[in-house]
Amino acid sequence: MCLNKCKPYCRLFQKIMYVGLAVMKWREPELITGAGCLKSVADKLQELGLKHPLIVTDGFLHSIRIYAPLTDEMDKRGMPYSIYGEAVPNPTVHNIADAYKMYTEDGCDCLIAVGGGSSMDCAKGCGAQVACPNRTLAQMKGLLKVGKDIPTLFAVPTTAGTGSEVTVTAVITNPENRDKYLMNDLHLIPHYAVLDPTLTYNLPKPVTSTTGMDTLTHAVEAYIGSANTKRTKENALIAVKLVFENLLTAYEDGHNETARLNMQNASYRAGLAFTRAYVGTVHALAHALGGFYGIPHGLANAVLLPVVLKAYGKTAYKKLAELADLVGIKGETAKDKANAFIAAIEDLNRKMEIPEKIGGKWKILDEDLPALAKHAYDETNPLYPVPKILSEKQLIELYKQIQE
Repeated sequence: MCLNKCKPYCRLFQKIMYVGLAVMKWREPELITGAGCLKSVADKLQELGLKHPLIVTDGFLHSIRIYAPLTDEMDKRGMPYSIYGEAVPNPTVHNIADAYKMYTEDGCDCLIAVGGGSSMDCAKGCGAQVACPNRTLAQMKGLLKVGKDIPTLFAVPTTAGTGSEVTVTAVITNPENRDKYLMNDLHLIPHYAVLDPTLTYNLPKPVTSTTGMDTLTHAVEAYIGSANTKRTKENALIAVKLVFENLLTAYEDGHNETARLNMQNASYRAGLAFTRAYVGTVHALAHALGGFYGIPHGLANAVLLPVVLKAYGKTAYKKLAELADLVGIKGETAKDKANAFIAAIEDLNRKMEIPEKIGGKWKILDEDLPALAKHAYDETNPLYPVPKILSEKQLIELYKQIQE
């Protein structure tokens, strides 16, 4: 379908989705928050009558036992648990299959995801498989394909960026066919979000920076899209302000409790915004890069965000100008403010040593550009209510701008 014919269809689809989502039953996770609050999850498990959680985390966090405040408390109380500690960045269908096997064989009855978006996506995928044991993950990709309640899920972020602790989305990778796809279903929203800033104190600086820019991308893309509600706008604005006021401090002073908790709150708020109002072209482009090359999602978003915002041009000026006003960026016109806001994003990237281009071990190959662009185009359309629908040719040009 040519772009001119695609646009009316996409916009109609988005309007129908907007109306449809308005009548659906949305839940927000119950918040457990504050320094050291991870330990209190043991109380909540007992209160709910849950007997045997599966803790899902990645190899590094497993090696340092980041979940120890909780498991030590559970050991004291004689509460059993299992640990799947092999989630990888861009979690794969194989990760989820292994976690599901442990869940069923150990007789687990709930899930606790501890980590970044990868651990949470792995846990969500496992939960979907528990709910629908006779279906494959591929059969559940796309919109509203799970359709059943997953086991009680506690999401414990150890970064401040993905927003997965509140979203309807799980991102799954199939390495055999280099496919990275989304599962979007209201049943995947975690039941509890545990925001403990002490878990983020020792994050490497590059992780703090790129996950923080992931949060900003979520908030900005949600705000400038056309599927906002009063609530999503409010959450996106709060998230953008929190990022501009706290990310650099968290980056430079990792043990600053206030900055760390504020960034966790920013991630949570941005998650609330985009899980209802969607993301946009930045995420579609970044997901393709993750699927093809394993490029970390936050890094891809950080590099692509200013590039895509410039490509939207005048279609995004008004809302970007509003974000500029929010964070005190000056300008004579909406265009001036919008461009100054984009420049501020670039400046924040520079201060945190995030590159303008992607290369080295993640070199974007010329021969992959058409397939990358098609993947991104197909993800964006017709679902994402972006300010401007870009053609595959235009998406290729955006990729070229970030090639090293």
